[in-house]
Amino acid sequence: MNQISKLALVGLAVTLSACSVIETEKVNYRSTTKAPSLDVPPDLTQLSKDSRYAIVGGAVSASSLNTAKPTASGPSVAPNTIGDIRVERTGNQRWLVVARPPEKLWEPLKEFWMDSGFVLTQDENTLGIMETDWNENRAKIPQDFVRSTIGRVFDSLYSTPERDKFRTRLERDANGNTEIFISHRGMVEVYNSEGKDTTVWQKRPADPELEAEFLQRLMVKLGSTREQAKTAVTSSVSKAPVVVATAEGAQSVVRLEETFDRAWRRVGLALDRSGFTVEDRDRKQGIYFVRYVPVGTDVAQPGFFGRLFGGEDKSNEALKYQIAVRTTGTTTTVSVLDGKGNTANSETAQRIVKVIADDLK
Repeated sequence: MNQISKLALVGLAVTLSACSVIETEKVNYRSTTKAPSLDVPPDLTQLSKDSRYAIVGGAVSASSLNTAKPTASGPSVAPNTIGDIRVERTGNQRWLVVARPPEKLWEPLKEFWMDSGFVLTQDENTLGIMETDWNENRAKIPQDFVRSTIGRVFDSLYSTPERDKFRTRLERDANGNTEIFISHRGMVEVYNSEGKDTTVWQKRPADPELEAEFLQRLMVKLGSTREQAKTAVTSSVSKAPVVVATAEGAQSVVRLEETFDRAWRRVGLALDRSGFTVEDRDRKQGIYFVRYVPVGTDVAQPGFFGRLFGGEDKSNEALKYQIAVRTTGTTTTVSVLDGKGNTANSETAQRIVKVIADDLK
């Protein structure tokens, strides 16, 4: 065997080895955005600076937390503790409870998302919310021989028809710990003509496994080992409670067979996944104050950045609603009220109830 053949075999082995490594990679994001991206929804305006991290168990609104007196927190859900980090889960929803104040976690969280290849389009430490830009998971690009060799040089020529963004929300509990919620939102590019010459971006379901992957990676960022984080996230299992979308008179509601504390957390995560902007929250009254931009999930929306969140279409202006969480015994009811707190029976209100119910299932 001559020298050239040996070199060729070595090169092929290296290439195949690289393919094997890449194929086992679950996520690989690399943002090309250098500044806040153009796809920031029009309803993400600068909010009041009086808000603070919500205290779970505190009988106050988010705008008056400095004077709140915390009460005892509810029982944990399938806890799995490593050091000062605990994983909790109900159904397909997971979150972290970290024995550190939110103020000490904010900067590490920002570094975490930037190191993960994202740019932050929302950075509201007074609200405890940060949100990334839309980005592409390049680990989903098919890894054939040509892609593994030529693609390393002309990487920008390869793309996927999917985009992801993530929202991180922090809430302080009654014991001074911080609950960290990571929620995913996704879009997919599809053809909108028989000739397949034009495409549009449409919403796709949230991916709980992507959320779990980033929770696992965040645990490593906060001090856990990879093995510990993987075990904690995958082993913390809990049966999802019964969720029923029903009607009380003319109003559509969601019923959960669980206590208020658990329902409050899960409804908040469902709102994050569904793209609502939570402006404030009053735990004593059991109300999330949200903005909602009605975007059809099965209607062609031209332009990924321009029309994704309504653009200049006045019919898609942000509307204010209140999401009410009420508990009697072990049954919690979730309903939609208008901006003034009155019962909302509109088609949009019914659509919001369905969105929440679908995610909680």
